[in-house]
Amino acid sequence: MRALAICLALLPAAAQGESLVALRTMPAGTVIGPGDVGISAENHPGAVATAAAAVGQEARVALYAGRPVLAQNIGPPAIVDRNQMVMLVYQRGPLTIVADGRALGRGAAGDMVRVMNLGSRNTVSGVILPDGTIHVATTALAQP
Repeated sequence: MRALAICLALLPAAAQGESLVALRTMPAGTVIGPGDVGISAENHPGAVATAAAAVGQEARVALYAGRPVLAQNIGPPAIVDRNQMVMLVYQRGPLTIVADGRALGRGAAGDMVRVMNLGSRNTVSGVILPDGTIHVATTALAQP
């Protein structure tokens, strides 16, 4: 038993990782800046490891000072807000239909969002493009 204890004592300590922690409390929707996060010597499972991975991202939930910044709690900043006026675009072959809409949710580029077509009052779903327009993949815009 004593030999086992000596062997364990001589083994190198388990490698300690670094984790990113919030330096101030940030409400959901805040875009993270370089002064908002710092490195902690403790390893927290699921936490972001570098500041470069978090800076420029948006907090999806409230981040509290001194707590680790988890990868699941941050994401790309939203470019479409709820109730924002947006342009709906439907394309199929040479046909392109453009309509005005009102976003019923918020999201970043690539997110699916529900939108109300202001001309027909129909609700459709589409993918947010990087320029803020919504690409509709159904024929819902063509319905009377």
